[in-house]
Amino acid sequence: MKLLLIINSPEFFLTHRLPLALAARDAGVEVEIATGPGLACEKIRNLGFVHHLLPLKRSSVNPLLEFYSLVAFWKLMRSVKPNLLHLVTIKPAIYGSLTARLAKVPAVLVAISGLGSTFVTSGKKISWLRRVVEFLYKQAFRHPNIRVVFQNESDRSLLINLEAIKADQSYLIRGSGVSLTDYPFKPEPCGEVVVTFASRLLVEKGVLEFIDSARILKRRGLSIRFWLVGELDLENPSSVKWDDITFWHESGLVEYLGFRSDISEIFANSNIVVLPSYYGEGLPKVLIEAAACGRAVVTTDMPGCRDAIRPNISGVLVPDRNAEKLADAIERLVFDSDLRQAMGKAGRDLAKHDFTIEKVVSSHMKIYSELTGFNFVH
Repeated sequence: MKLLLIINSPEFFLTHRLPLALAARDAGVEVEIATGPGLACEKIRNLGFVHHLLPLKRSSVNPLLEFYSLVAFWKLMRSVKPNLLHLVTIKPAIYGSLTARLAKVPAVLVAISGLGSTFVTSGKKISWLRRVVEFLYKQAFRHPNIRVVFQNESDRSLLINLEAIKADQSYLIRGSGVSLTDYPFKPEPCGEVVVTFASRLLVEKGVLEFIDSARILKRRGLSIRFWLVGELDLENPSSVKWDDITFWHESGLVEYLGFRSDISEIFANSNIVVLPSYYGEGLPKVLIEAAACGRAVVTTDMPGCRDAIRPNISGVLVPDRNAEKLADAIERLVFDSDLRQAMGKAGRDLAKHDFTIEKVVSSHMKIYSELTGFNFVH
């Protein structure tokens, strides 16, 4: 039994899908990984996996480059000959499903970890791109033995209504899971309240709203520390610019901490976690991690984000693209420490019940078994 897992970024594989690959390997399956380029490719090989490099550019819409990627997918499947193909993120989902039929791969599992900004951004160019993506989904998901995993009900309903997938071919698994051991609950720190934004620094992730809310609250005279955690995504045209980050940091609006791998420690030293995203999320991992760490969350009433909390119990929902409402929600939690801590406790309980890595891995192993007839569950 051979599993080929294809994902756009090697870093994303390590942070979001490594436990699945390890569990499949422990079940006696030969597991190979294919990703786009990145520094983490070597780390994947060092973990003992065969790694294949694909010419994937996440934000490219160049027809020639995309056709070249499509051919590379087909060649890879013809070479590896997997029994099961697991496709994660948008381009692997579409290109992998299309070429899997041509290469006669017996079974395909697609993971829709959010539909991305194409389905939430307006404009003539985006409208055209969305129609293309909808058409490709409809063509790609015609494999005779395919299942699609969604992270939120909105995305699942959208693709079912588009008739890209049938309801009985779809599953709902909320997020990519979190280790409660790696993200332990710790009491809130004392002193000045710390509000943290941790994500890729894209406009659609709500970075500008976070900055504006910091500006509003400082204008109101509140003494709050705002931490900005994440790195630039230079492949993405929506990435914020380094000059902006420098200005925000030097002007005292936020403290820029850069990319951090110790997010559990960052959250342990924070009081509130904020993600004002309108990106088209699946179920943001950062919100699951915040819940596990027992931190109150402020996020947007958008697909994926609203699915990661219990509104008014473990966190607060605000409208997207609205810095004033975001500032109001943060201010409320700053002044009401009892509410903030109750929400943090409710978040930890939610993580224990719905978001554990063990639950996510077990759900995937059952789908693998259903697709292939091989017993992945031991």
